[in-house]
Amino acid sequence: MLRSEVSASYQELSEDVERVSGNPAEEREGEMEVHEDSSSVILPDSELGTTAPSLRFSKTCLKNVFSVILLFIYLLLMAVAVFLVYQTISDFREKLKHPVMSVSYKEVSLYDAPGIAFYPGKARLVSCKHHYYDPGQPGDTECTTRRINYTDPFTNQTMKYALVVQGPRDVKKKELVFLQFHLNGTDQDFSAIDYLLFSSFQEFINSPEKAEFMKDCESSYSSWKFSGGFRTWVKMSLVKTKEEDGSETVEFKQETSVVTYIDQRTKPQSDQLFFVVFEWKDPFIQTVQAIITANPWNMIALLCGIFLALFKAADFAKLSVKWMIKIRKRHLKRSRQVMNHIN
Repeated sequence: MLRSEVSASYQELSEDVERVSGNPAEEREGEMEVHEDSSSVILPDSELGTTAPSLRFSKTCLKNVFSVILLFIYLLLMAVAVFLVYQTISDFREKLKHPVMSVSYKEVSLYDAPGIAFYPGKARLVSCKHHYYDPGQPGDTECTTRRINYTDPFTNQTMKYALVVQGPRDVKKKELVFLQFHLNGTDQDFSAIDYLLFSSFQEFINSPEKAEFMKDCESSYSSWKFSGGFRTWVKMSLVKTKEEDGSETVEFKQETSVVTYIDQRTKPQSDQLFFVVFEWKDPFIQTVQAIITANPWNMIALLCGIFLALFKAADFAKLSVKWMIKIRKRHLKRSRQVMNHIN
């Protein structure tokens, strides 16, 4: 009987011990329920103090590092955008100050016949003919000439005598003008005749003040010479220059070749013979004009894109800073909660 009572008491004690220490899951559930109100962490105390804080810290630190890197990248992009704005404005102003010269060519079959003004002095005109290389054209034709006296535009005192001749016109048929002058005698060592080219013989004919017209031509165009005892062949080309104010200037370019005249007269003569030929070099009129390559619309579009990028970068930087502050506050809050839980 005593042995049965001891067995029953031992069995009850064993059941009490198992009931107290045999269900650790319930103890953890109770522990978690107790701490649920004071902290949002749902891990046990041992894991809460080691694994969770370290993971949170590493993730937060990594996010902050990436945010700082992105912020610096966008600050760098903003600096590049500001530099591009400055460079674009500088280039636009530089192009306005220094326009580019554009050259274009226009092909023509007929030129406006230029005027050729000769200043023969004591020499006289022997012959002046229009000649064509085209066999279908008629023979040589006489030149249209005008004689005029006017005051020297540079001295306003000396009277000048000019013989104005109509120049060649048909470039396709290779029209040329052949002139011969004769100087009866001279005591000079060298003899030459001056001439100048102007844009339109017809304008000279239609001008009511031919003397003033010739004075303006002499002031505007350059003059050249051809020597006695030679045949001077002049090939002309026309260059038009358009100015910024809309006006247009005309300039003649010349290529000359000189051939010695062999005088086959039996007796030596003291007189001089002058031969000159004028023709067009090619059927192309060269036009030169200044072009401003700076396009204001392109610059405006580029500036709009740059400013849009600046605003987007500034907005992103502001959001990044706010996000970093928010992450920092959240980290501090969790740290305080952990510390409160530990305490």
